[in-house]
Amino acid sequence: MATFFRNKVVKEVGTVPVKCLETDGATRSTIIGINLTNLLEGNVFVSILVHDDTSVQGFYLKDVMIPPNTSLRALSTGEKLILAPSNSLHVVTDTTDSIDVILSYVDIV
Repeated sequence: MATFFRNKVVKEVGTVPVKCLETDGATRSTIIGINLTNLLEGNVFVSILVHDDTSVQGFYLKDVMIPPNTSLRALSTGEKLILAPSNSLHVVTDTTDSIDVILSYVDIV
């Protein structure tokens, strides 16, 4: 199995859920870091959802407040989130263009 260390930056996530990471049918991803940064001068509430291969979705975080101009490490200090083949991770907030997302992950092919 090949292992690839990667990161992904998603800018200005807002009220429409954004697919930040998706695995195909042959790939498994291990997310080792999720950083969410509030770009605004007011509080923002953010949710992270995981969708599986049967279209079931569940909240990893739900309506967590991020204060103005600060960051939240939603996944850190040794935690891991596994995305199985054909899974995806989505981020949504309560305010338009309010959050930048940085993901660090490992693809296992």
